[in-house]
Formats: sequence, C-alpha cells, structure tokens
Amino acid sequence: MKTKIDHPGVYFPPPLFYVLIFFISIFAQKQFPLPNTFWKTNIAFIAGAIFVIIGVIILLPALIKFFKTKNTLITIKPANSLQTSGIYAISRNPMYLGLLTLYTGIAFFKGNLWTFLFIPLVLLVVTKFIIVKEEQYLGRNFGTDYLEYCKKVRRWI
Repeated sequence: MKTKIDHPGVYFPPPLFYVLIFFISIFAQKQFPLPNTFWKTNIAFIAGAIFVIIGVIILLPALIKFFKTKNTLITIKPANSLQTSGIYAISRNPMYLGLLTLYTGIAFFKGNLWTFLFIPLVLLVVTKFIIVKEEQYLGRNFGTDYLEYCKKVRRWI
C-alpha cells in the first residue's frame, strides 16, 4: 500500500502569483488608464532601485539558507527541515516578503499605479492560498517546534 506524502498542497508556483497579478495590473492600466507622470521621474527610478535592492537583500539569504539545508523550493514536496535562523528569525516568509519588495520596485520602474493598488491583492492571495497552507503543513510536520517559532517570529515582518 502506498502512503501519501504530506506537503503544503500549493500546486501553483508561488512566484507566478506575483507575476500573474503584475500582468493583470498592466492589463488594467490598458483598459482603465491612470495617470503615470510621477513614474517617469528620477525619484520614482531611485525608489524602484531601492525596493529592488532591498528585495534582493531579503530574498538571497532565504534562498541560500534553503539550498544549504537541502530544503525544497517546490511546494508540492515535503520540507526537510524547519528554517528558524538567519533571515528566518526576522520573518517566517522572507522569500514572499522579498518577492513583494521586488514586485514593488518593478512597479516603480513600470510606472503603473494599478500595480500599487493591487499590492493588497498580492498580500491577500499569497497569504490565503500559499502561506496559510504552508503554515498548516509546517504545524503538522514540525509540531511544537513550529508553534514556538510562530510565537517568536511574525508572518511577514
């Protein structure tokens, strides 16, 4: 008899949620244009660069930690270990936080107000359809260790 392998049950690659919503914002701008003069300024470019740099600073240590511990980024595979140190001592979801920061930086470069207006949608979708499922799985898989970690470290930041 084959036993079912437990995993978070997130079948759509998480970075694609960000990309999908980003493309929806571009479509929204074409259908319902909002002013974009601010986005063509040096201030917008500098802000975009700062957000992209911060996103990379958040994302890289999280990815490196996963690779060093031979954990998986594929959300339909079981986790090998619970990440609680380094960047994971600041945020339980630094990869998603880093992607959100990159999304925001790219929004400055793209010059689309819709992209900013959709940030709450990104937060909602990622939290409800990815993070909550991953949290339930990690609770099942790592039990009290995960619950104690959740008491110390916030979901986003």
